[in-house]
Amino acid sequence: MSENSRGHRLKVCLLSPHPLVRSEFERLLPEKQFQFTFKVLSATAPADIESMAIPRAAVYVVDAQSSQQLIHALIENILDRNPKSRVLVLAAKHSDSGTFDFLRLGVKGLLTYSQAEEQWPRALPLVASGGYWVPRAVLSRFVESILGTRKTAAVKGKLAGNLSRREQEVMDSLMLNLSNKEIASKLNISERTVKFHVSNLLSKHGVRRRADLIVMHFQEHLVTA
Repeated sequence: MSENSRGHRLKVCLLSPHPLVRSEFERLLPEKQFQFTFKVLSATAPADIESMAIPRAAVYVVDAQSSQQLIHALIENILDRNPKSRVLVLAAKHSDSGTFDFLRLGVKGLLTYSQAEEQWPRALPLVASGGYWVPRAVLSRFVESILGTRKTAAVKGKLAGNLSRREQEVMDSLMLNLSNKEIASKLNISERTVKFHVSNLLSKHGVRRRADLIVMHFQEHLVTA
C-alpha cells in the first residue's frame, strides 16, 4: 500500500541537473497528494554519487539527462541506501536497450517528458505500491530478449510452482503478450474462462496487472538462474 493510500502525501524526490524540470514537475503534482523534494544532480562522475546527500522518499524520479554510466550509478546507489524505495526514470525518449538496462537495475517506471502531464498522477502511486509503469509491449520484448526461445522451456519448471496445468498454459500465453481472445483461441476455451484463470494468476502472485506478472516472473528467473 502506498503512502498516499493511507491518508498521507506520497514522498517523491526528483533528481535532475535542470531547475526547469523541477518547475514543471512541481506544476504537475497536486500538493495535497504529493510531498515533493528536489535534488540537483551536480555529480559528473559515478564516484561522486557515493558522497551525495539524497533525501529519503518513497519514489525517486531520476532525470536521465546525464551520462548513462552516471545515471546507472545513481540508481544503484539509491536502491542500496533505500531498498524499499522505487525508482522511475524520466527521459526525452526510451530505447529498448536503455529500457532493458534500467529494468535490470530495478527501475519500476519509465516515462518521457511528453507523457508527464498526463501520466504522473497515476504512475507515481502505482510505482510506489510496487507496480510497474512500463508499456506492455516493451515488457514483452524485455522478457523475450532475456529468456529467449530456448531458455523458456528450461524456466517453465521453476516458474510453475503451485499452478494448475491450465494456469501454466495461460501463463505461457501471457508471456507471449497474447490477448484474452488470442489465448482463448489458442487453448480452445472461452474468453470468460481465460479471464478466470488470469484473475487467479494475478491473485496468487499478489499483483494487479499482467505487466507486473510478466516482470515478476522474469525477475524470479534472474534470481534463481
